[in-house]
Amino acid sequence: MRVAVLGGGLVGGVIARDLARDGEFEVTVADLSEGTLDRFREVAGVTPLQADLADPAAIRRVVAGHDLVVGAVPGHMGFATLREVIAAGAPVVDISFFPEDALSLDALARERGVCAVVDCGVAPGCSNLILGRMESELEPVERFVCYVGGLPVERTWPWEYKAPFSPADVIEEYTRPARYVANGAVVTMPALSEPELVEFPGVGTLEAFNTDGLRSLLATVKAPFMVEKTMRYPGHIEKIRVLRESGFFRAEPVMVAGVPVRPLDLAARLLFPLWQFAPGEEDITAMRVIVDGTSAGRRVRRTFEMLDRYDPTTGTSAMARTTGYTCAAGVRLIARGLWGRKGVSPPEFLGRERSCYEFMMAQLAARGVVFGERVEPLG
Repeated sequence: MRVAVLGGGLVGGVIARDLARDGEFEVTVADLSEGTLDRFREVAGVTPLQADLADPAAIRRVVAGHDLVVGAVPGHMGFATLREVIAAGAPVVDISFFPEDALSLDALARERGVCAVVDCGVAPGCSNLILGRMESELEPVERFVCYVGGLPVERTWPWEYKAPFSPADVIEEYTRPARYVANGAVVTMPALSEPELVEFPGVGTLEAFNTDGLRSLLATVKAPFMVEKTMRYPGHIEKIRVLRESGFFRAEPVMVAGVPVRPLDLAARLLFPLWQFAPGEEDITAMRVIVDGTSAGRRVRRTFEMLDRYDPTTGTSAMARTTGYTCAAGVRLIARGLWGRKGVSPPEFLGRERSCYEFMMAQLAARGVVFGERVEPLG
């Protein structure tokens, strides 16, 4: 089976290597950057291809002749790229964190007879997968909470943070209003709001805050309370709020010495070098998913917890591992005929099918990404 991976960055590269490693797939990695493509020229089973993925015609040329496509482009390109792939009639698994509603492409996907799995990363992704499974095992689901964060192991001043994925997408998390569900209604709050301290084994104390991570769950799951919170080291929220409220993340230009400058561009130019991981710098991905509901007539709390670390043998970051391996598992799920629903499917749809859930979790566990689970009775 021939697979085209659109975007060869931190996560796209992991997906491509994982799919090519056992000879099951012939993989093409498409990217505009020659430097990015150079990293694949000696990788067995991977063919690098230079393409401007901002050009719809280029996307169609890349997709042609491939059996399945992976979308791994930056968030600002994600929706348009996914739309072009679906219009081309290719099955697709996508991880791009774009602000648009992927479910709005469902009619197009069904019309074109396309199986499209979206948000197939760690969060959104694994969190949705777990909630979908819990929907089938708890009746009803009363409460869903997801805490997730990607962090450097070493905390260095001034930010004590590095971006394990696109820094532009990180800033988007800090500016996009956060939606969650309370008492059965959607509530909109500013990002970074309602902070709380979280104790995470193996890491210590982290601070968690609202981000707009529920996405498709707002439409597909009917639970009275659902929220996703991002975790950082304590103190991070206040620093980011100072920048945001001072206007550094605004897109409207301001005049500086007679020149129009977008504050967001200036902030990105200054922050991104500070947020980049150095070669070999270690990171972690921490996730805790809590689901309350009723099982066999008794109220229970089921908690899933995962802590993944940088892999020094391959130089793969924890965030790239947890996101990329989830996406690669989704590709294998479709390739082996375990999932073929036409239309747009977020991961909670996969989780509702026990065989799909168990396949995805087994694929992750085989690569060292393991979710522990504990069950507690509720009064």
